Amino acid sequence: MNDPTDHKDNRAVFILSDGTGITAEALARAVLSQFDVPFRKVRIPFIDDAEKAEAARLLIETEGARGKRPIVFSTLVKPDLSAVVRRANAVHLELIQTFADLLSAELGVVSAQAIGRSHERPESGTYRNRIDAIHFSIEHDDGQSHRDLGSADLILVGVSRCGKTPTSMYLALQYGLNVANYPLIPEDFQRGTLPSALKPYKHKLFGLSIAPERLSQIRNERMRDSRYASIDNCRWEVAQAEKLMQREGIHWLSSTTRSIEEISAAIVQECDFGRKE
Repeated sequence: MNDPTDHKDNRAVFILSDGTGITAEALARAVLSQFDVPFRKVRIPFIDDAEKAEAARLLIETEGARGKRPIVFSTLVKPDLSAVVRRANAVHLELIQTFADLLSAELGVVSAQAIGRSHERPESGTYRNRIDAIHFSIEHDDGQSHRDLGSADLILVGVSRCGKTPTSMYLALQYGLNVANYPLIPEDFQRGTLPSALKPYKHKLFGLSIAPERLSQIRNERMRDSRYASIDNCRWEVAQAEKLMQREGIHWLSSTTRSIEEISAAIVQECDFGRKE
C-alpha cells in the first residue's frame, strides 16, 4: 500500500518482504530519514513464490521506466526470489542476504533460507508472553484495575495525556513486559502523596512528564477550551506531578520530544529490563 501523502514526482522506494514487511519498513524508515529528499513508498509484503516475485519485478521496472531508478529495500530470504527481483533496474538493498552471507562465511554454516523464521510463531512461549502482556496492559490501563498489580513488571505514572498508554502498549508488544499505568490527578497533589493503591509497589513505578505547552495542545484536541486543557492548569499539574515524583524518589523522563520507541528504549535501559524471552 502506498503512503497517502505520496506524490508522483517523489523518488519511488519499494519495500519488499516474504512476510509482513515490518523489518524492511523499519530499516527503510531509519535509512531514508537521513536524507532530506521526498520519497514515495510502495510496500509489497508476502512475496513467497516466484510468481509474486516476478509481479514485484514488473512493478519496479514500470516505475523505473517513468523516471529515476527506484530504490528497493528487501528482506527476501530465498536467493531464487531475490534473483528474480534483482533483474529490475533499481538500487537494491538486500537486508537479509547481505548479513546472512557474511555470517555464513564467518560461522562456516549455511543459513536456513527459510521464510518466516525471524517472526515468532503463535505457539511459541515468547509469542504467548507478549499476548499476555498486552492483555495485562489493557486491563490495567489508566488505573482501571488494581487487581494483580504485584504481577506488573512496571507501573507508569504521570498526568493525564502524557503518553502512558501508548508507552505501556509498546513495552508489552515489543518487550513482553507487564505494564500498568496510573494517572496522577489533582487529588493526589492536594494530598501530597501517591494513590494508596500504588504505595506497596513504589519500587515498580516509573514516571512520565511532558512540557505544559505540549500537554495543553494534546488536551485541547479532545476538550477544547476546557479548564482541563488550559495552559495554566497544565503548568500546575505538570509542576505538581514532578514535585511528587521527586519527593517519592520516582525516576521519570519527559515525553515531550521523544517518540514512543525512544521513551520505551530509555525506560528499558534505565530499569535494566531484558527482553522476556
